[in-house]
This record gives sequence, C-alpha cells and structure tokens, in this order.
Amino acid sequence: MMPFTAILWHDLRMLWSSWLVRLWLIATALLAMIQIMSNWERFQTAPLIAVLLLPYIVFPWSLVVMMLSVNPLSGSRSGVAADGILSRPVTRYAYLLAAWTARVTLVLSVFLVVTVPTIAIVALAERPAPADEVTFYGVAASLAVVGLVLTFLVSVGFLLGTLFRNTLLAIVVLVFLWFPVNLVLNVFSLEEFSPISLTQALPTLLRQPWDETEVAEPEPDVDAAFRDALSFFSSLGGNSNPEPKPEERSFFERGDYEDFSLRRVLLGYGIPTIVSVALATLCFCLRDV
Repeated sequence: MMPFTAILWHDLRMLWSSWLVRLWLIATALLAMIQIMSNWERFQTAPLIAVLLLPYIVFPWSLVVMMLSVNPLSGSRSGVAADGILSRPVTRYAYLLAAWTARVTLVLSVFLVVTVPTIAIVALAERPAPADEVTFYGVAASLAVVGLVLTFLVSVGFLLGTLFRNTLLAIVVLVFLWFPVNLVLNVFSLEEFSPISLTQALPTLLRQPWDETEVAEPEPDVDAAFRDALSFFSSLGGNSNPEPKPEERSFFERGDYEDFSLRRVLLGYGIPTIVSVALATLCFCLRDV
C-alpha cells in the first residue's frame, strides 16, 4: 500500500505542476463564466447546466483529458517505470493503478471544482429566463454521469498509451477514434454510448426526481385546446389558414429522451471503463519493461 500511495502523490504533484493542468483549470473557469453570462436570459436552468457540462464530454476539454491520460507509460515515463519496478519494491499493478488513479483524481477534481459552484449559481439564482426546476437528484446524477464519461476517456487513453508507448501516436489514434465514432453513434440517439446524445439527454436527467411517482400530472393546455377548436370551426367555414412552418429545434430538443435510463448509461460507460483498465494492466504485465 505504501508504494501505491507514494506513486499516487508523486504523480499528482507532477501533474499539478504542469502548465497544461493549470491553464486548463483557468480556461475552464473562464469558459464557464462566459457561458453563464451569454445564456443567462436565454436558457432555462436544465439546458444551461447541460451547456456547462458539454465541453467536458464533447469538446474541447475532452481533448485535454486525452493528453493527460496517454502518457503514464510512454516516452520518458517508460524508463522511470522500469527503474521503479526493477530497482524498488514496486509491483506492476501498484505502479499502473496508481498512475491511473492519479489522472482520474486530477481530471475529476478540476471538473468538480469548476462545475459545482457554477451549477449552484445557475440553480439557485433568480434569472429572467422561463421557470425551470431541476432536482438535487438530477444534478448529482448528471455530475456522476459526466464524471464516469471522463473516467472512461482517461481509461481508453491509458490503454492506448500502454499499447503504443508513444504519446503523440496514442493521442492521434484516440482523437481519430473518439470524435468520428461519437458522430456516428449520435445518429442513433444512443445516450448509453454517444457523449453527444448523452449531453442532449442531460436536461431530462436534470429534471428527474428520485422517485418517478413524484412527477405531477401535467395540467391541460387551455391555449392549445382553444387553437384546435378555432382551427376546426375555421375549416367548417372554408377558411383554411396555411400551417405555420415548424420551428427549428435547439440542440437539446433534437432527441426524445423521455425513456432515459440512468442504469443503462452507467453500464454503457462503466463496463468499457473496467475493460480498458483491465486490458491496460494485462498488456503492461505481459510486456518487458
């Protein structure tokens, strides 16, 4: 346990001392502030929170996560790993899992440090946007889901970094796999596998209560009933008004996610995460250091 803890804290200090992490923390805070200011009066609470979470699982912060995750055993790090394993009482498992834990901890820390305060401001402040209630369960579940996607991305990058031993090659392969596959999966609106579809489903999750029976019955739309009756009587009189053009739906209204299942999402991203870490461990244990 001591070698694992020592490697974990050493990697955390090394990662935090890098300018990439510090600039990422500053940039994500600035982007969150810009998103809140520009959409303060436009979006309801749930879509605005989804907008804040979008950069982490789609672009651009997913690219930063890739860069942080692919170098535990590539480049100069491979020599350090070999020296630690051959000359000190450090097992392969301890080194690999400590490096993976350090990157997951760092990524989730940056994510939560920025998003939790901004979500609290959006959810609790009085805004001129239309009323929209989000639940504590929905917010917690959304943060957990995005955190799982980030963990999955770190694990896949970790696996490619272990396989190729070349940081630049691993990043290129991961980018050319991650973004095209996401675009293809988004066509099928599968939030269990596509981060783009998952982002579109976040407003639905944010509004979900802990118990589905707590959802109140929707009140009848009097205006819609009046419009239907007026249209009916107009058709009897021979006056047919041209149908209005359908309004262009926003990004968060392009899919039907009323059957959203948190369990399916957790399984869809959790199982590949475990498989990626297991394959990276197996690959590292079978090869020469």
